[in-house]
Amino acid sequence: MALTHEPTAPYHSAQDALRVLETVARHPTGVTDARLARLTGLGAHRLTSLLRMLRREGYVEQTADGAYVTGAALSRLGSAREHEQALREKLQRTLDRLRDSVGAAVYISRYIDGEIHITQCAESPATPAVHEWVDFRFSAHASAVGKSLLGQLDLNGRRDHLARHKMARLTSRTITSQKVLLSRLDAHPPTVPVLDLQEYAVGTVCAAVPITAGSSVGCLALSLPVEHAHRLRQAAEWLNKGAAPVLLSLAI
Repeated sequence: MALTHEPTAPYHSAQDALRVLETVARHPTGVTDARLARLTGLGAHRLTSLLRMLRREGYVEQTADGAYVTGAALSRLGSAREHEQALREKLQRTLDRLRDSVGAAVYISRYIDGEIHITQCAESPATPAVHEWVDFRFSAHASAVGKSLLGQLDLNGRRDHLARHKMARLTSRTITSQKVLLSRLDAHPPTVPVLDLQEYAVGTVCAAVPITAGSSVGCLALSLPVEHAHRLRQAAEWLNKGAAPVLLSLAI
């Protein structure tokens, strides 16, 4: 299990959850919450919250006598033969749940071989996905997804990407100055969601938070029609809180 360091609340939640999960896995016959608290050094309130998440995600189960053992979801993800399919299905269920709780279309994006890829999406008739009128690979400077991913690269990585993809003006709000964009990326705190206020498309607002596990750069994002822009910041906060299960799945 590997998780890169990102100083965000979801990172710390996923890191603590991994510690609990690894401790449970070392006790195949079961381990009580009291013993878990002693072994992990986590407080009772914190541990209870993490165990609730791990049970909801299917990573741990509670036996009749109250002890905790590893769950079926962890077994599937731990299987080399089933891992990729199990991970995709697990992430989709998490995205669907986030879509319903946040009330917005939700996306996972990864930065792979120098390009942006939307790898999974949860949408519905009530929460439609943003219309990709310009390929997301060519519009990193304008989208919340792109700015979140670029923000996780070093300066050379950012410059390399922008050298390969012209910063075209997509709306009147689009940043087209490389100097301005790099300055804003550098100044943006990693704990604060990246916002797109009609910079990519007129009529749509978006937010994104980092989800980087191992050596892979990624982000979790949402989109809303502009008439729901008043909900964006609160939705972004909920998205940030919901990122821990996604990070955990990617790290296992």
